Order: sequence, then structure tokens, then C-alpha cells
Amino acid sequence: MTARNTTTWRRRAVMLLVGLSLLTAAPTTLAPPEASGTPDPAGRASRSSVWTGTWATTPTTVPATDTTTFEDQTLRQIVHTSIAGDSLRVRLSNEFGRQPLKIGEARVARRAPGANGTAIEPGSDRPLTFGGRTSVTIPAGEPARSDAVTLRVPARSDLVVSLYLPERTPGSTVNAFAFQRNQVARGNATGDTDIEPVSTMERWYFLTGVSVRAHRAGTHSSAVVALGDSNTAGSTVDANDRWTDVLAERLQRRAGGPRHGPVGVLNKGVSGNRLLHDPNPPPGNGAEAYAAYFGESGLRRFDRDVAAQPGVRYLVVLLGVNDLGHPGNIAPLSEKVTGQDLVAGHRRLAERARAHGLKVFGGTIMPFANDTFGYHSPENEAARRTFNHWVRTSGTYDGVVDFDAAVRDPDQPERLLPAYDSGDHLHPNALGRAAMARAVPLRYFG
Repeated sequence: MTARNTTTWRRRAVMLLVGLSLLTAAPTTLAPPEASGTPDPAGRASRSSVWTGTWATTPTTVPATDTTTFEDQTLRQIVHTSIAGDSLRVRLSNEFGRQPLKIGEARVARRAPGANGTAIEPGSDRPLTFGGRTSVTIPAGEPARSDAVTLRVPARSDLVVSLYLPERTPGSTVNAFAFQRNQVARGNATGDTDIEPVSTMERWYFLTGVSVRAHRAGTHSSAVVALGDSNTAGSTVDANDRWTDVLAERLQRRAGGPRHGPVGVLNKGVSGNRLLHDPNPPPGNGAEAYAAYFGESGLRRFDRDVAAQPGVRYLVVLLGVNDLGHPGNIAPLSEKVTGQDLVAGHRRLAERARAHGLKVFGGTIMPFANDTFGYHSPENEAARRTFNHWVRTSGTYDGVVDFDAAVRDPDQPERLLPAYDSGDHLHPNALGRAAMARAVPLRYFG
């Protein structure tokens, strides 16, 4: 990738690895009524309820050029839920840190209705505790999960998570491209209804998941993980119009019937992510300034990003376009792959998913002719077609999500339909992402 493309990549990239769950829920009593706001230090659940992911992202490490540091500051970060609950837990991560991460205080609240910033809804603020303590130090390389706290969480709503960092803290574990404006304030502002930000960022730091449970008789929730690249991660800033968000809306409209319980949708897309290789920019290549944000390979991050997600029952995979496009561009030519290489990698992924008892659905790779990143070539187009034919006909996956058919131009099937093209001929726009979501058969989920 040339220098002039660097900014485009940095804007389009999104998400990496959420990693290992620290604990699993033990069945016990129900949490106290919401009005008390009392956390449950044991993180316990009733036998009739299940912890299920309502939001997740994938953090990455950072390149050497990223020297972001916080000290005596509050990070106030917004997440958009998929399913409802009446209690929640928050997952934090220091998985890419080289020193312990001290959280002086952490709180969660519903976002104020109509808020443009990070203002919270009065009366919804709750402290987060960790083993009953209001502060936590997370060792380098580790995640942490909060105790359960009672809070009504509506489906497809915004939560505000506030983290106070009292000590000098490198921003080493990050989703660098959240497509969500978050804020930083001076001092400990975790309990403030609104804050005076000293900076705004389109990143999530140290925050990787929110799970919920509902104490309603007969409720059986589950989650689907979307494992992908920027075509899964991408959104209009603050709009929550990823294809996974549109899928969550479709599932929400379906929920509540006699056959269908809530299905959480967890977006594990990472811009620039590849199925088979970790980031590996050649020495002197401009990608050294940003490739770390692309995250570990899809196969390598499977255990943490898929298998460890609360309530996961389904997996949708959309990976492979960067495996084709990066080599000889922002990765060594020696990492060039064929359609059969992609087939072999996807077979391994499907086998691992089934070993964990998951239903797994394969996505076809969307067209990218004439793209502005230098991905397209006759050879890569042939590999894409080989792979897509295999997905559609092999029966390896439990079902097919034909993203390619949903967004291609029927008159020029190597290209995106112009109405769905973001302008770079590789990434769909909001209309295209909605078409991607509509291509997912709801019958796959229960």
C-alpha cells in the first residue's frame, strides 16, 4: 500500500481480539431489584437464566508509533447492545499490555436519551466491582470480568462504560477503529452525569465485551459471532449500521415468539484481518505504522473471539479478501494464497467450530474489481471464484451466507453494485451493509 492509502486504511480498519473469558458463571440466586443497583460480587445466575453476549469487540495490540498514554483520566466509552437483559457484566482487557493495568473505578449506565455525547441517563448509573472491590489491577496479558450488577438493559440501546485510570497507562489494548465517538475527561469523572471532554476518540480502550441475563421464565438466549474483517467491522461513525447491527434488528423483530429466544450478535470483525496470517509488513513498508491494528489471524484468534463468548451457539465467517489482497502489497509476496489455501483454512475453522458444538455458516467473498487498494488481479479473481464455488457446493458449512450474490452488480459480477459501493470498490456502503444483513437467513438461528 502506498503512503497516500495509509489514511484510508486507518479509517476503514476495525477490531481484534477479545480473548479468553476469565471465569464462567456459577448458577445461584437472582440479583436484587434494579432500584438498589447492588452488584453481585459472585457474578451468580439462576438456573433458569444464561449469560449471553449482547456486545463485543476485538482489541489489538498497537504499532510502535502509537504512543497514546492516559494518566489521571476517565475514559467514557459507548457500546450498542443487541439483546436485552436485567443484569450485566463487563469484560475488560489488558491482553496486549506489558504492565499491570490499574482501573481506579469503573461504572456503567444507560446513555441519556437523545445524547450526542456520552451523557448518562439519571438514575441508571451503577458501580462495577471485581470480586467485590471497586478497583482492579489486571495483570499484563490478561482479561478481567466484572461482578454481575443489576441494570435494565434494553435491546439495541447504548450503554456508557466509564473507566478511571489513575496511573500512567499506555493505550496498548485497543480497538483502533470503533466508528463510535468516545470521550476522555480529566480526573475521576466516572460518576458524573455528563463530562467536559479533553479529547474525543473513535476507539475503544481496554473494553471488550458486555454480557446480559434475563430472569424471565422460559427465556432461552444465545449468541452468534460474526468473525470477519473490515467488511464486518465497518459502520458510519456513531450510526451503528454495521451489517451485524442490521441483523440484530432483524432478529429483534423476530424475537418473542413461541419458537425464538433472543439472539445476541457479537461483531468480531477486524479491519485488515486475514484468515491465515498475522500482520507482517515488510521492513520499510508504510504499513509498519498501522498493520498491528489488523490483529492476529482468524484461525489464531478463534478460541478467544468465538469459543469463549458467553452464550455462543452460532458462527458466521466472512474472511479471505485480505488473504488475497495483502501479499505483494502490505505483506510479503511469500504469503500469497490460492483459492485452495482459503478452502483448507476454512475447513479447519469449521472443524474447530463443530468441536465446540457450534453451528457454523460460511460467507462468500464479495467482489472487488477495480478497487483502490490494489487487491484485484485476474489471479485473485479466479481464487475468489474458486473459494466461493466451494462454499456454495461443498456442504462443509452448516449453511451459506451468499454475501457475494447480495451485493454484486449482476451485469458486472466482478464488481460491487454501484448503489452499494462506498467508493473504494472493496467496502459496501450503508445500503450495501443492509443488503449483506438481509442475505443472512434467520432460519439459521433456532
